[in-house]
Amino acid sequence: MTRPEQNVPDQRPERSARERTAPEQSAPERTAPEPRAADQRVPDVFDPRIYAAGLPHDAFRELRDHHPVAWQQEYEVLGWPAGPGFWAVTRHADVVRVLKDSQTFSSHLGATQIRDPAPADLPFIRRMMLNQDPPGHGRLRRLVSRAFTPERIDRFAAAARARARQLLAATRDMGPVVDLVSAVTDDYALLNLADLLGVPTSDRSLLLKWTERVIAYQDPDEPPVLGPDGLPVNPRSPAMLQEMFTYAQELAAYKRRSPADDVMTSLAQSELSGAELEMFFFLLTVAGNDTVRSAAPGGFLTLAQHPDEQRRLRAGEADLDRAVDELLRRHPPVLSFRRTATRDTQLAGQQIPTGDKVVVFHASANYDERVFDAPYGLDLGRSPNPHVSFGDGPHVCLGAHFARLQLRVLYEEARELLPPLVTAGPPRRLVSNFINGIKSLPLTAA
Repeated sequence: MTRPEQNVPDQRPERSARERTAPEQSAPERTAPEPRAADQRVPDVFDPRIYAAGLPHDAFRELRDHHPVAWQQEYEVLGWPAGPGFWAVTRHADVVRVLKDSQTFSSHLGATQIRDPAPADLPFIRRMMLNQDPPGHGRLRRLVSRAFTPERIDRFAAAARARARQLLAATRDMGPVVDLVSAVTDDYALLNLADLLGVPTSDRSLLLKWTERVIAYQDPDEPPVLGPDGLPVNPRSPAMLQEMFTYAQELAAYKRRSPADDVMTSLAQSELSGAELEMFFFLLTVAGNDTVRSAAPGGFLTLAQHPDEQRRLRAGEADLDRAVDELLRRHPPVLSFRRTATRDTQLAGQQIPTGDKVVVFHASANYDERVFDAPYGLDLGRSPNPHVSFGDGPHVCLGAHFARLQLRVLYEEARELLPPLVTAGPPRRLVSNFINGIKSLPLTAA
């Protein structure tokens, strides 16, 4: 087998016939990969520690130009065991194809995280809408869409604006240097989500705890929980999510007794089963919080790094809706998502066998020179702007409207309340190959 453009041997290790067939209702069986020398021609974009220094633009460009579908070793790192490896998809057109073609690239077979879940956990993890394929995925999406409507979200705009004003105004009394993450963006995202869901004020800190446990599991600042075998426990496993699920059922029971205009009331009164409701609460808590929590500081950092475009925004010369999308393109909240090949197929000239993991890198696709002019620059008026920060296809982000609304409101209020911002030191980034998080962002007035 030859790889496209380079005429070099296929990078993937040989596997048995048993491994090349994905069972219809279970994750593909795999054995531990045989040790082999790394291919120095193919950049590594798997290691979560890479992303603590920012997006690896040089590596992504090399992959897009010469190895658009490249085999990646999945070695032991940060205490997490080795896996069988995966195909990294980095060009925009190929990322979109994978995301749209759920018949060939399944979310259900092995779920959507790079690392394979434990076989015993897989049926549980598949209950989440994110880890399902049509038609079952469509049924769940339609049910929850009735609660997660643009009209309901828009009614939260006034509360989000008041919260943005309060948080931003408070930074003026914090001295010349402010960590915008701890002072503004973490609370802004969390409290807006709590309002939308209808979580009582006294319980809102629980949402942050649960989000940190799931999102930051690769980061040394969030030490993993170890199982009896001494290995880290998957934060998405039943044991790790039981506390959140118990709370979801208690909150749903309360909303049935005391309904309100919030998402949890709608879900509690819907046709969702108890297990489906638990998974939706998990999905909305984690994804609904961390999308804005990651995108907002990334947007502010990008503006601080591009003073000319920041001046355009402050002067009202840039359309805010386009600006929000350009900042999302530059700093996508999610770095990657995984699919599993349901059949032998070909992508960008590379043969992909049944059962192989296929990981799309949004953070690369958003900078693809084949789609975006001057992708490493910032153009707040960019149009069209087909970024994939919210995904594409049947799994396009259900809360994209809510996220855009929050970001627009926050940037509007910052334009009015804060002086021009410049960086006062390097940001501290999350160690993760999944979430493009910023843990600290020191900014100062220009």
